[in-house]
Amino acid sequence: MTDNLWNEFPPDHEYSKNTQLLQNHVLEQYKIYVEMADRVSARRNLANVFFLSLHTTILGAVGFAFQKIELIEPAWLIWLPLGGVIVMCYVWWFLLQSYRQLNTAKYQVVGDLEKRLPASPYWVAEWKKLGEGNDPSLYVPLTNLEKFIPLIFGILYTLLGMYMTFFHHR
Repeated sequence: MTDNLWNEFPPDHEYSKNTQLLQNHVLEQYKIYVEMADRVSARRNLANVFFLSLHTTILGAVGFAFQKIELIEPAWLIWLPLGGVIVMCYVWWFLLQSYRQLNTAKYQVVGDLEKRLPASPYWVAEWKKLGEGNDPSLYVPLTNLEKFIPLIFGILYTLLGMYMTFFHHR
């Protein structure tokens, strides 16, 4: 990735003549980029809060309406709203995958930027010491856990639909 990160400057360019200016600009870009990566994480968290709130509300509404479920005829009509919320579970899962891919790329760039700085607090001091997320005894990345939440909701909705169609609706 480093090949795509750094620009080449001709010998008469300002950065070629003034390495201190170049280093100051690298540091400023690093600060901005780390902030951007943090904002992606914050947006991912906000998406999780939104979907968790939405699905908690939906489950509450289903629980409230559960006593009236036998009024729905034919029973397969139960699957129309459940299909919609199962699709929302897939959208949530897909969104988490997208955020994970985006953050992975952003933090690889952070690591490459740190190669031009005096210290590498994220890439070497933290991420490498945590086994780069590959050793569960050192660190389990949140994205490895959070991707199961939409799946669990989807399975719950499927089981709920099956119960309501085949057992409760008689």
